[in-house]
Amino acid sequence: MAGRHSFAELRARMTSEAQKQVEIASLSLEEEMDLAEVRRAMKLSQDELAQTLQVGQGSVAKIEKRADMYVSTLRRFIEAMGGELEITAKFGGHSVKIKSFSDLSEKRGIER
Repeated sequence: MAGRHSFAELRARMTSEAQKQVEIASLSLEEEMDLAEVRRAMKLSQDELAQTLQVGQGSVAKIEKRADMYVSTLRRFIEAMGGELEITAKFGGHSVKIKSFSDLSEKRGIER
């Protein structure tokens, strides 16, 4: 497989105009989008994301189509696009951010 690159490296290679377009796209993200829509809004190809995740392009395609996956898989996918995953439970008019998922990576010494 081709060389692996972090999202920061890929972004650094983009022209300043392309970086501005990504910034605008990220600000205009809709409230609800599927993973493929988020990736496209971030101006990333499946191959670019696959390189960051160190998986094949086909694996990215499969992840984008899945209706059910591990939280850790979703977190890696979102972080590879430069985002941060937050899990929130809503109870009527009250929301609670669930922190135990983020605590797991910190307890294991995994970089975020």
